[in-house]
Amino acid sequence: MSVYRSNKQISVQVIDDVNGVTLASASSRVKDIAEKANITKTEQARLVGKLAAEKAIEKGVLNVVFDRNGYLYHGRVKALADAAREGGLKF
Repeated sequence: MSVYRSNKQISVQVIDDVNGVTLASASSRVKDIAEKANITKTEQARLVGKLAAEKAIEKGVLNVVFDRNGYLYHGRVKALADAAREGGLKF
């Protein structure tokens, strides 16, 4: 599970490293999340984490390794990880 963050957006991919295939992905650009007005970036990250967990579980992925790509583990990255855990992923 790899996180990418910019100043305005956050996205995550669940990747099968052995086969080099992306199994599931979620982003704050998804229509349902992007259209929500007056939510903070941290709240966007929570929604992305929840969506990523739902998509991964649909594909049969329950255990992941969390790759924060060098971003500090606080704020939006932590919110995304916590929401993914609450959604059912284990890491």
